[in-house]
This record gives sequence, structure tokens and C-alpha cells, in this order.
Amino acid sequence: METTGSFNYSPHLTKVITVQDVAKIVSMHGFDNFMLDLVEYIKADFIRWHEFHKSPRHAIHVDDGVIELMPTADSKYYTYKCVNGHPKNPLTARQTVIATGQLSLVENGYPQLVSEMTVLTAFRTAATTIIACDLLARQDSSILAIIGTGAQSEFEVKAHLLVRKFTTIRYYDTDKKAMDKFANNLKGYNLVPCDTAKDAVVGADVVVVCTACKGHVIVVDDSWVSPGMHISGLGGDCPGKTELDVNTLYRSKIVVEYTPQTIIEGDIQLLTSDEVDKLVYAELWELIAGKKPARTSDAEITVYDSVGFAIEDYSVLRLILDLANKHSIGHEMDLIPQISDPKDLISVLD
Repeated sequence: METTGSFNYSPHLTKVITVQDVAKIVSMHGFDNFMLDLVEYIKADFIRWHEFHKSPRHAIHVDDGVIELMPTADSKYYTYKCVNGHPKNPLTARQTVIATGQLSLVENGYPQLVSEMTVLTAFRTAATTIIACDLLARQDSSILAIIGTGAQSEFEVKAHLLVRKFTTIRYYDTDKKAMDKFANNLKGYNLVPCDTAKDAVVGADVVVVCTACKGHVIVVDDSWVSPGMHISGLGGDCPGKTELDVNTLYRSKIVVEYTPQTIIEGDIQLLTSDEVDKLVYAELWELIAGKKPARTSDAEITVYDSVGFAIEDYSVLRLILDLANKHSIGHEMDLIPQISDPKDLISVLD
């Protein structure tokens, strides 16, 4: 039953948010406002990092992909996301990454929200990336390079323009159709298509790498990386999958989300454990909370080695629930049996 007024809590009803609901919320709230609000939600949650139960995500590796469960909880909410990564999916007109999520009350386990999270994952990934960019990229950054123009790319460009005054956006993908799609979706921006990844990266101030390459692939060669550059590597999501040159890691200030997970799935899996201890400068929450300084000179090379973390999903689920309630959008469904006697479950079948 679709809601027609504000969400009135019932212990037996769960708010369900569809893709169409998310589109409506973003349309009403505004893309930029949604992104900026999400940035603030993520920052607020990362600042209280130690209040969360944290663990690396649970991954089951299957033929041609991975399916993962990403849980976390604080004293109020438990959330999880179920997400996949199947690089060959586009060959059969399927998306590489899809996701759904749930938010439940810790006090009793009752679900308050079940939501699509394919679109929301794109938002939260971009929001976290620009938090890192705002902290680590040079203030005078003007050239943005995007390597990989798949599903995530437009979200990244729109988000990055909220934190730096980029005047040029270079882009490259091995898939010409993906590049055409990217250009069509971002008409009006100063876009520069490139024939190679090198053409896009050399001389750029900020580089965002978001490819679906499976394997230890050098998407950005170390010889292309110049002093002062900031790189966000977003493609890591499983063991054996990397995008950056290990030599770049050796000469960079590296920031990650959650070290125990990133060491399994991120570009730092290329390092030995001793090198990780030496070269990983900080977890992102430490920069947000002011525990450690971010960029300290214009000559530093900075790397944000992102794999995505469950607290980011927690943040976006909180935001979408708040906005769904504010705008009276979504559906209330009886996913929990409504029985007068909690021990008489079989009565729902009568």
C-alpha cells in the first residue's frame, strides 16, 4: 500500500523503497542537495567510528563474480547490504553491480526499511570519494580525469564538481559505447575524450579510476603519476583485483576506509603486511575527525584506496528513510506477521 501521508510507525509495517521511489526523492530534493546531505550523514557517522560494530564484508566468490553481505550496527540501527560484482554481466545486458539493503531497529530486530541500493550505492560511493577528494586534493585542482565510464562515472563527475572548480574533465574507457554514453549524459560540461588512459591521466590534478577489470591490472602506470596528484581507486572489490601500479603506492600517502577489509580487496593487497603498516597513512574517519592532517604539501601524491564500507551504506539508508518520511514517498508493507499472540505464528496461515 503506497503511503499518502507521513510515515506512522507500526511494529508490523516496513517502509519499502523502490528504484522509482529513489528517483522521485532525488528529483524532489535535488541531485546536488542529496549528494551534499549524504556527505554530511557519512561524515557524522564516520566521526563516531568507534560506536559501530565493524567487520570485513562476507564474500562468496562464484564463477565470473562475487556476491557479498555488508553488515554494520550501532546502538540504534542494524543495516546490511547485499551486493554483487559480475564484470561479464554487461555482455548479457545486465548490470555489473546491483544491490538491496535493509535497516532494522537494534532494540528488537524489526525492519524499518527495505530499499533498492543499486542507485544508492552509486551515490554513497561518489559521496565518500569526494569527502576524500576534498581532504586530499590540491585546492587549485582544475583537471579531473575519469578512467572507466561505466555506471559509476557520471555520479563521480557530478559529485567532484561540488568540491573543486574543475574546468576540464578528461575521460577514457576501453568501451567506445560507454564513452559515448558518458558524453551524452554530461552534455554541457567541458569534456575531453581521450584515446588512451595515459592521455587522460598525464597532467591531471585528480584521477578517478573506476573500472571492472578482473585481475592485477595496471590501469594507471606509475610513470604517468606526477607530484601533487590525487588518485581515487574505486575498482577494487575482491582479492586479485587491482588497478594501480604498486610503485605508485610506494611513493604515495595512502588513505583507506577500513584497513582489515581494504587489505583483502583494495590496491594495498599488492603490499606486504609490513609495507601496509608503513605506507597506509590513515583510515578516512581519522581525517574527517581531525585525528590526522590530510594533505600537508602541494607536492604530495595522495591515494584514496576505496573498496566501499558498510557504514557508508548505513548512512545512505538513514538518509533515504529520513527523506522518504519527509516527502511521504514509499510503500508500507506487512513483511512481519501481524499476530496477537507472539508465540502463535501458525495462526497467520488460518
